[in-house]
Amino acid sequence: MKILSIQSSVAYGHVGNSAAVFPLQRLGHEVWPVLTVHFSNHTGYGAWRGPLLDPADVREVIAGIDDRGVLGTADAVLSGYQGDPAVGAVVLDAVARVKELNPDAVYCCDPVMGDVGRGMFVRPGIPEYLRDEVVPRADVVTPNHFELDFLAGRTTTTLAEVLDAVDVVRDSGPREVLVTSVRHADSASDTLDVVAVSDAGAWAVTTPLLPIAPNGCGDVTAALYLAHLHTTGSPARALKLTTSAVYAVLEATLAAGTREIQLVAAQDAIASPPPRFEARQLR
Repeated sequence: MKILSIQSSVAYGHVGNSAAVFPLQRLGHEVWPVLTVHFSNHTGYGAWRGPLLDPADVREVIAGIDDRGVLGTADAVLSGYQGDPAVGAVVLDAVARVKELNPDAVYCCDPVMGDVGRGMFVRPGIPEYLRDEVVPRADVVTPNHFELDFLAGRTTTTLAEVLDAVDVVRDSGPREVLVTSVRHADSASDTLDVVAVSDAGAWAVTTPLLPIAPNGCGDVTAALYLAHLHTTGSPARALKLTTSAVYAVLEATLAAGTREIQLVAAQDAIASPPPRFEARQLR
């Protein structure tokens, strides 16, 4: 698989492309990382250094790849955090160009906006831009539960309501939806669900809730789900492989006692996910 990944980058730690590229490469895929920022570290530390790249510069990098005559060989475009609508426009133009050259290519969007307990943490206007302009043009979207509720314009507290909200999002354009960090009325206090929905049906995996919430896990999840969905052609199989790998990364991070996710330490589990979880069919 060849993937054009347009995301942020950090020198220290693992978020954005610094979280997505290595796992994809460890699975044997070719990744073309295009950076939207290059910071010293992720912004969760409260202080960082480095440039926010001008959207025109991001566009130039993608144009340079196109100059090599290879954009048409891309199987997918992957995007994550978008700090400015102008960057979002560059991403959408890249998606349009790739699909013009290869109609079978897919666009996977991780609509990073916010989370339970934190609310929205992106600039004003970004959530609406993602909802109205970006998500409808995606083939695969990977919101967390909080972001799903925003995209669907409702509050969901049961698994049935989550599925209804996913249907609203799917009606807007994307056919494949992965919802992470799902907590619902029937969830045990020490578990959470990850839900995958496609035209073929809906599935869920329940995992133990670990006492950590490091940055970058959503970026890894989106990348792995895109890769496994492409490779297996099965949302249920992709869900099982993705959750097993990400859980192994979280276990390694918890054991290490670090703030940054332990991608390198868990690389064998990423390359060959242990058979940890089973996907149960919801419909």
